[in-house]
Amino acid sequence: MSARNGKTTKAAQDGGRPTIGVTLDSEEPGGYSKFPWYAVRQNYADAVVKAGGLPLFLPHEPDQVADYLALIDGLVVTGGAFDIDPSLFGAKDKHPTVKLKGRRTEFEWKITQAAVAADLPVLGICGGQQLLNVVLGGTLIQHIPDEVEGPLAHEQPNPRNEPGHSVRIVSGTLLHKITGAASLAVNSAHHQAAKSVGPGILVDATAEDGVIEGIEDPRHRFVLGVQWHPEFSITKGDEKIFKAFVDAAKG
Repeated sequence: MSARNGKTTKAAQDGGRPTIGVTLDSEEPGGYSKFPWYAVRQNYADAVVKAGGLPLFLPHEPDQVADYLALIDGLVVTGGAFDIDPSLFGAKDKHPTVKLKGRRTEFEWKITQAAVAADLPVLGICGGQQLLNVVLGGTLIQHIPDEVEGPLAHEQPNPRNEPGHSVRIVSGTLLHKITGAASLAVNSAHHQAAKSVGPGILVDATAEDGVIEGIEDPRHRFVLGVQWHPEFSITKGDEKIFKAFVDAAKG
C-alpha cells in the first residue's frame, strides 16, 4: 500500500478508485435558477471516471479545505469564464476584459496550495492552469491580443470539441513522458495565459505564437497544468493526461 505524508491513501486502503476532487464553477441568479448556483460540464466527470477515478465535486467553502483534502486523493482545478484577480500576481492595473469570481478564486487558491503542500496530484485545466501558475509564483497575461504579437485565435471560433491549434511539447518533461508526443492538436478557449513561471517551474508546452500552454512542477510527483481542455478527449494524448493523473492519485 502507498502512503502520502505518512498516511495511506484512501485508494490504496480499499483497492478501489481514487477519489478526485473537481472544482465547480459558480453563477449568479438567472438561467438555471433564480438563486446562485454551481455548474460543471459533465465531461469533466466522464474523463475522471474513464481514467479510473471517482469524481467528487467541491463547493466553494474556503474554511473547509482541510476537510475536503481528507476526502480526496487528487485535485482537478477546472476552467471557467472568469479570471484571476491581477493583484494576486502583483499587477497594479486590471484589464477591462477581466471578470472576477472572488469566492471561487479564494477557495481554489487555498485548496490548490494545500494540495501541492500535501503532495497530492494536481491537474489544472485552462483557467485552472492559470490559477496553478500564480499559486506557484508565476504571473499572467491579462489579455492575449494586447500582449502577444500576431496571436493565434486562442478563443477559437469552432466548437470546443474540435482542435483550434497545435502545441509543441518540450522533450523530457512529464507532459512529454505522458503523451509520448512532440506536438498535440488542442482546443482553445481562453483570453489569458501564463506570462512568467515561478522558481523551479517548467514550461512544457507552447503554442506557435509563443503562448505558454503547459506547466509542471518537477519537485512533486504530479503537478501539471494545461491551457487546453483535455476532458474533451480530442486526442489520445488528452486521455493519457487524465490516465496518468488518476494513476498518480492511486499512490
